[in-house]
Amino acid sequence: MKVTIKYFASVRETMGQGSEVRETRARTLSDLRDELLAVSPAHAAGLARGKSVRMALNQVMRDESAALTEGCEVAFFPPVTGG
Repeated sequence: MKVTIKYFASVRETMGQGSEVRETRARTLSDLRDELLAVSPAHAAGLARGKSVRMALNQVMRDESAALTEGCEVAFFPPVTGG
């Protein structure tokens, strides 16, 4: 399925990009995060399991068990972001 992924604040800085559209086999936010960790060193650093990263699915805060759907929007960001 195709998903739009957005990165904010320090996660965006680490990734070197604000968003991407990606084809994925992931079924949950957790699966997607794990899949992204293997994409590049920047993805591995920005989304590392040891880092506190918040997630939103279609602009609603969700935990990692949330199910993805075709065309959904996923956002990754640190726990505190500035305006």
